[in-house]
Amino acid sequence: MNINENTNAILKDIELKYDAIDIKTDTQLEGLLWSKPVTYWDYIQTDALLNLQIQRTVLPDEMVFILYHQVNELTFKMILWEINQIANTPTIQADFFIERLTRVSRYFDMLTTSFGIMENGMDVDQYMKFRNTLTPASGFQSAQYRLIEFATTDLINLVDYRFRKSIENTTPVETVFEKLYWQAAGKDFKTGKKSYTLDAFEKRYKAAFLTFMEEHKSCNIWQKFRQLSESDQKNPALIQAMRHFDYTVNITWVMQHLKVAIKYIDQSGQGNGEATGGSDWRKYMHPKYQKRIFFPELWSVDELESWGEEK
Repeated sequence: MNINENTNAILKDIELKYDAIDIKTDTQLEGLLWSKPVTYWDYIQTDALLNLQIQRTVLPDEMVFILYHQVNELTFKMILWEINQIANTPTIQADFFIERLTRVSRYFDMLTTSFGIMENGMDVDQYMKFRNTLTPASGFQSAQYRLIEFATTDLINLVDYRFRKSIENTTPVETVFEKLYWQAAGKDFKTGKKSYTLDAFEKRYKAAFLTFMEEHKSCNIWQKFRQLSESDQKNPALIQAMRHFDYTVNITWVMQHLKVAIKYIDQSGQGNGEATGGSDWRKYMHPKYQKRIFFPELWSVDELESWGEEK
């Protein structure tokens, strides 16, 4: 066999790789003899993906609803992948920060525009029928979206607006957890009683959430921004990327979601006007009520006061 210089260099690099982990290179090379060529369908696991859609009704447009939300969850996974790169980079540079944050914003921009699929891609009559089979499930039960929030900002910014003055940096995460804004979607704060939807969600994810919240106190996107040099924190491109991300997630995307909910729940003339999870969805979803803002320090006083208001 004629081994050219490039092939020889590759073989040496392979040998160094396996020597470093105390594995015989010959064994790995011989294994290549029996390995199958990679195909698209095996690599992407197409068959598995296309068999994850299980309808609960006979209504055709339920498939659109299921697929749309599965695409959302896959996109959330992509977003978390990028955020984790920011969080886990010990000494982060502004260029890297901007690049990764721009990727995240691009994913949320895509999610925002994709609401057209929900708004105009389903028959209203079908939706109002199959949504009853979804009760008591609710969109706020997306665990990945909660992880995105925890990994993005300080916890105080996710606390229900009514209770923020009672929360300090030293407040235990479990106490903070009980005051998070989305608790209002299924909790009576006067009695402490929680809906089945919220209770089931917490039983499934609360322990993991508390661990994640504690871990990201010092390495969420805002804290990583604060770890940059003073000059980098004044970088116009980085500030714009931070603001765009904040506005897209907490206003543009949320308002588009609200618009779709209004069409089906309020304007359809069908149903009782309640969300599947039983929440006061208008106040829960509209940004002007909760004022969810990831990076309030990057906005002016006027911008903060008018957050989420119609222009």
